[in-house]
Parts: sequence; structure tokens; C-alpha cells
Amino acid sequence: MCNLYSMTSTREAIRALFGAARDQTGNQPPPQAVFPDQTAPVILAESSGERVMRAMRWGFPPPQPGGRPVTNIRNTASPFWRGWLRREFRCLVPATSFCEYDEAHAKRPTWFALGPARPPFAFAGLWRPWTGRRKGEDGEHALFAFLTTDANDLVRPVHARAMPVVLTEPAEWDAWLTAETATALALQRALPAGRLEIIAAGQRYDAPEAAT
Repeated sequence: MCNLYSMTSTREAIRALFGAARDQTGNQPPPQAVFPDQTAPVILAESSGERVMRAMRWGFPPPQPGGRPVTNIRNTASPFWRGWLRREFRCLVPATSFCEYDEAHAKRPTWFALGPARPPFAFAGLWRPWTGRRKGEDGEHALFAFLTTDANDLVRPVHARAMPVVLTEPAEWDAWLTAETATALALQRALPAGRLEIIAAGQRYDAPEAAT
């Protein structure tokens, strides 16, 4: 389960890369380390087709009251997720690296990226509006979570159960935001192990000075 990732690119770089026409994050800089229940930039497509960047909080409300926010989505066949898989609730979650905890080495944080330069990519995400109390704030919230899948050969020795669905190409980003549900869900597969590298270990924050 991925419950920590990094986004060290600037807002301007994210907006340009993912083709967001508007930035609605309120000039909030992307946090270098994103933990559950924190806010981070998310890209979504409006009904007009225009893409916007918004700040959302990580974690859907749990199925049962009192549970932890749901950050990772594995079983997309579950009725819990069916309604949120429609186009209007799909989103891209920009990232430059993600962390899995190595259970064989005292849960050592291990960071994965597309390379040492940490080029941005996107998690395949879902979002929803929600009214309630989060982080001590009552009111309207925009919440997101992202899909996971079987771990590839690089991630499996660190975290055997799963890894995030990583999308690296504009065609994948377009398909996730706009395609029919069945076509979009075909993207729920592991990135080939050769596309990822372990770029840091033993620290809870990825090194921002190494990012672009």
C-alpha cells in the first residue's frame, strides 16, 4: 500500500506537462512529501474537456464510520467504487516518486522513481466531493485516492502485495481522463520494472534537490 509520495516539480511545470488550462490551487506550492489526509495538486477534466488543477485532500471516506480514509483503490469491481469510475470522477495525481516500506528491513522507507532526475508522472486517480470533518475542518472537501495493482519485479521484494498504477505518457493520461470505463481500467497494470528505479532508502522524505 502506497501511503507516501513526493511531488517536487513546480506548479507551473505540472500545469504545463498535464495541459491544465487553469490553476485552482490558490498558489499553494506542491508539498514535497504527501501523506494521507494532506492536500496535493490533482488534474481533472471538466465537462467542457478543459483540464484544471485543483488542491484536494488524499483519502476517500471509509466504507464504515470511524475507519481510516481510503487512499489506495485495488478492487475496482467493488460496488463501493463503481459510481466513482465514471469519467467525471477520474483524475491524474502528479508525482515525482513514491515510497513503499520494506517489511524485510524494519519497514525501511524505499523510494521509487522513473530515474534519478525524478521526471514527473501521474497516478491513475479518482476524486469526489464530500461534506464532513477532515483535519479539524468542517465543510465541503474535494477528496482523491489512486489505483493500485500487482507489484512488478522491482517493487515486489520491498512490498509484495501492490504498487500504484503509474501513468507516464500523454496518451495514457488522455485515456484515463476521457475513455470509456472498460478502456480506462485496462490501464490498471504494473509499470514494467525496467521503467522504475530505487532512488533513495531509509528516509521519509525524498531528496528535493535531486528533482527537476
